[in-house]
This record gives sequence, C-alpha cells and structure tokens, in this order.
Amino acid sequence: MFQWHVFQLQCWEQRMSATALCLIRCRRLSTANQGLKKTLFWGNIKTIAKVTGAVVLGGCVFITYEVVSLNKAVTVNTQAILQEKRKSYIYLNTNLKEQENIASSLTYKTRKELHKAARRFLEISSKILLKPVDEHLSGLDADPHEYALWVLLKRTRAASRAERLQAVQELAEHTHWHDYQYRTAAQAVDHRTAIGLARTPQVDLRFFLSPPLLPEVADGFSVEDRLRQLLASLPQAEVDQCIQYFTSLALRESSQSLAAQRGGLWCFGGNGLPYAQSLTSVPSEKVESFCLQALVQHSKVPSHCDPIVASGGLQLLQRVYQLRKDSQKIQRNIVRIVGNLALNDNLHNAIVQSGWVSVLAETMQSPHIMQASHAARALANLDRDAVHEKYQDGVYILHPQCRTSQPIKADVLFVHGLLGAAFKTWRQQDLTEEEKAAGTRDDYTECWPKSWLAADCPHLRILSVEYDTHLSDWRAKCPVENQRKSLAYRSRELLSKLKTAGVGDKPVIWVAHSMGGLLVKKMLLDAVNDPEMQPLLKNTKGIMFYSVPHNGTFMAEYSVNVRYLLFPSIEVKELSRDSPALRELNENFLNMAQDRDIKILSFTETRPTNVGPMIKMVVVPEQSAELGIGDFIPVDVDHLNICKPEKKDSFLYKRSLQFIQDTLGSQVIH
Repeated sequence: MFQWHVFQLQCWEQRMSATALCLIRCRRLSTANQGLKKTLFWGNIKTIAKVTGAVVLGGCVFITYEVVSLNKAVTVNTQAILQEKRKSYIYLNTNLKEQENIASSLTYKTRKELHKAARRFLEISSKILLKPVDEHLSGLDADPHEYALWVLLKRTRAASRAERLQAVQELAEHTHWHDYQYRTAAQAVDHRTAIGLARTPQVDLRFFLSPPLLPEVADGFSVEDRLRQLLASLPQAEVDQCIQYFTSLALRESSQSLAAQRGGLWCFGGNGLPYAQSLTSVPSEKVESFCLQALVQHSKVPSHCDPIVASGGLQLLQRVYQLRKDSQKIQRNIVRIVGNLALNDNLHNAIVQSGWVSVLAETMQSPHIMQASHAARALANLDRDAVHEKYQDGVYILHPQCRTSQPIKADVLFVHGLLGAAFKTWRQQDLTEEEKAAGTRDDYTECWPKSWLAADCPHLRILSVEYDTHLSDWRAKCPVENQRKSLAYRSRELLSKLKTAGVGDKPVIWVAHSMGGLLVKKMLLDAVNDPEMQPLLKNTKGIMFYSVPHNGTFMAEYSVNVRYLLFPSIEVKELSRDSPALRELNENFLNMAQDRDIKILSFTETRPTNVGPMIKMVVVPEQSAELGIGDFIPVDVDHLNICKPEKKDSFLYKRSLQFIQDTLGSQVIH
C-alpha cells in the first residue's frame, strides 16, 4: 500500500491535553502527456492539499496524508503505518489500480512542505478545539465549510449531555459532506458519538470505520477449532446444567491435538454429559452453530463475559460473522452474544475497538426485522448516553429502535405462547398460495407491532419478550430444561428482565397469545408480593388476550393420550382443563384485575387448527378463553392466526389499536 505515510511528531503545544490525528487529502494533479515527475513542488501542493479533520487521541501526533491520485507523481513509504495500523484506526483508500511506475518516495522538499501544512493544521485546529463552542470563529486561514464539521465534532464531546445528543443528531443529518469528510469524521469521533450515530435512522455508513484487521489464524487451526478453544477456556463456576449441556455438545468431537492442549478436559465432567450427541461427520457450519449456542448461554453469565473478551472472543466472532454471511441464524446468534456482552459497561470500549459498531450500524438497516432488532438491542445496551435501561437476553425493542426526540409515554409489551417467538408470533397472517403466485400483498410485514403499531402510536415503546417453550421434554433443546419451564420460574425470570428494562416506570399494556396470557397473569400476581415491582402493578392499565386458555385446553389431554409428543412438559401439564393451579391462578387474577380496574380485551378463535398430522381441533374453546370480565370477541380464525391480522385495515388489528388508544388515552398516544 503506497498510498499513505504516517509522520510521528512530538506534541507541539503544552495546552493540548491529547493529540490530533489529521487527514490531508491531495487532489489529482493534471499531468496529461507528461513524463513521470520526480519532484512535487509546494506550489502545487498548496492548491490541492486540504485539511479535513481532527481527532483527539492519546500518545503522539500522527499526521496522515492521503494521496488520492497524484497521477504517477509520487509513492509513499509505508513503514510507519505498518507499525501503527494495529494500534489505531487509519482509513485506507486502496483504489489505486491506475497508479503505475511510481517514484520510490516523496522528495525532501515535498515532505518539508507537508510538515509545514501539518503545523498549520495543528495551529488552526487547536484554535477551534480550544475556543468555546459558541465563540465566533474569525481570522482563521481555513475553508469555512470545514468549520461546520470541526465544530460539530467538538460539540459531540461537550460536557452537556443535551448538547452532545443534539450535535450527534445534527452530524448524522448532514447529507452534503464530501466523501473525505465522512471519512474524517469516522476517524475523529469518540466511542460515544460513534454509537449515537449508529442509532440514528438511516445514517450514512461512511461515518463508521471498517473493523480492524483480524489476527491470522494459526496454521492447522480452523475457526471451528478456535470456537472450541474459547469454550474450553471459560470458567465452570456459576453455570447451570443447560449451559453445561450446550458446552459439552459443542466440544464433544475434539481432535486429539486440541484435547492434548486442554489436558483432556474437554467439557464439564470430563467426557461430557451422557446425553451429549456426537458431532461426527457434522458439517463445520453446524458445529459452529452448536458452539455459538453454547456461547450465547455463557454470555448470559456476567462473570463469563470478561474471559470471553480476554480470550479474543470479539475478534473471533467478527471472523465467523464475515465467513457466514449467508447464514442469518449464525449472524443473529453472534449479534445476540455481543448484545449480552454489552450489558457489561466495562466491556464497551473493547466492543467498539474491535469494530462492532460499524457491523451493528449496517445490520440495523437490514430489511430483515429479526436481524435489525438484534442489532438494535446490542446498540441500545452500548448507548449509555441516551439509554438508561438495559435489555437482557430475550427482551427486544421493536420501537423505537433508534434515538428519537419524541417522548415515550407508555409501554406495550408482547408475550408469545407455546412454540412462539418474539418476532414470528406477531407476523402478519401468512400469504396463501394464490397470493404468493399472484405476487399480491407486497407490503407484507414480518412483525406488525413494529411496522403498524409503531406508525400509528409513535410515542409508545414496543417490546417483545422471548423464552424457550416446548410441547414435550422429548423435543426440548436442553434435556434438563424441564426444571425451568414452570410458570413460576418463567415469571421470576421475566420480571427481573423487565425491571432492568424499565418496564413499569410508565403506563403498560400487555398483549399475550395463548400460554403467554397465563404467564402475564402469573407475573402480575407475583408483583403483588414484591415491593420492587409495585410500580409495574400500579402502571398496568390494560391487557389484550389472544386465545388464552384461562380454564385449560384439550391440547394437554391430546398431548398425553394421542401423543406424537411422548412426554408432556411441565408447561403443557399446567394447561390441563380443571387444573387446580390454573383455577387458583385465574381466580386470584380476576380479583386483582377488578380491584385495580385493569381494562381487559379478549379475542378467541372459532376455527379448528391442524395439530399434528392427524388431529384438527379448536385449541382454546370459547368457554376457556372467556375470562368473565372485559370485552370478549370471537374471531373467524384458528389458534395460530388469532394474533396475526390479515392486513392493517382488518378488524383484528383495528380493534386492537382502538383498545390501546382508549386505554392509554389521547394524552398518551398523541
């Protein structure tokens, strides 16, 4: 790379508490029909060199010159940059294929004049950086157009939080910058500003530096091997049996050489848990997926996050992310891990320095709602300047995913049911084969709360939670997961996560499908006896139930008697008709809801649902879905589609929207 040269100078002024990195952009010299120039005179340099930015860094002053294209005029010695490129970000423009037969180095006179320009730059930039932000800038020999960028960059570091947030917003809203100005800003912004820019809607991605070069992988070691090494190095303390299972599964099929390096201690318990499956002949991508699932579990344990980062986990995840661009699932799991690591404030610098902000910023603009929402969660956990809440694993922000100046006046929280998920449960009703063939409904949404509700009620914060559910222990992802499936366990776990996310500080409306409604009732009853959760209970204004089996369901009996699902899990047993626990839950909730005047709207299915290959049934009959208070509305859909409106102007969505607006009131919605 002959395009760059880094000059290392001593800090020239005691008043500057840190150092400056400046970028001089040299424009093309017209040398048509001329031979190779051996000398580059300052008369030309002066007219083409342009000071484009400044950044305060620690250490020494690095002056970086970008020779965009001097048209066979010079080459630049790159030894200095080769020494420094792993220590700090330097933007490299490598589009120099047209450059040939370049001279061996800049001439002495050229370097001397460039140093003069650098000193002049420092003089100008120091005056800007040392002046108060609101002081008029005059008498400076520099392009006024550059002042706007410099002043904005300075304001992003202001002591006032409000001024910082405003400056970041103004910086992101500029669309008239030249390319080199975006690149200058990318090098100049601090970590806090970079995160703020990443959380700005449709921000120009040129504001972000590309991830730094990744270290070379040792000979004979694959990415899969590195993932296994990372897992094997993590602590064994504070892990539950499911984390042990995932780790054992990922490490089961190790090579002899790696086993020797680890002293044969491949997994918890030496040879792995008895139910660990063999990965023999499994493709690398599948093994990587197992490893990432294990890392997701480990990243939930705060004491494991530091070792993950210290072992090079952020760089390794970056490599896997780049290698598996064709696998949305792998990329989601990686961003999920980064989001979990971001819950630890002490790791934020490491996450930013390893280049994840640019990746997350790009992912935020993905048309795939699941990808964008995972990135939004990670960035929100990083953004301590604008976000006070933290979003633990399984709690996702559907709106607003970016920084916003609009006040958030209430929360709407979506809770899925059996075999549901934070996103797929709330998608628009699936296209019919005829619609697919005709290409209709081009505006199909993967998540109507994010696409429709956010547009109709922009002052709401819309959250969706996710938790593992399985109809049978036989099919459970973790063989010991059944210990964690009761409503009581789920309730304790989610209440803790929602408290961390600040749910309860504002008015709340719950939206629940199927078993999710039972979980909501259990959480609210548990909140009655928890002093810390009283705000949540007080601020709960309404609940929408979509086919919730308040009095049980036939599904539980079918799961025992017909059984394509051989072993009923705890969560299915709790759905049995006339279950004493279910009856007690319902009675206690009714008393609480009436005492606190919680508004209720219930929908129920009337069409049968295909359950397995041979069974068709109404999963939640009307007598079970009717709570006894609030409005009760039967809908001509099946159990799966009761929470999936066909389109935005359908009755199901319009009635749901009306309930939210009526319950919260116009002063909250508008």
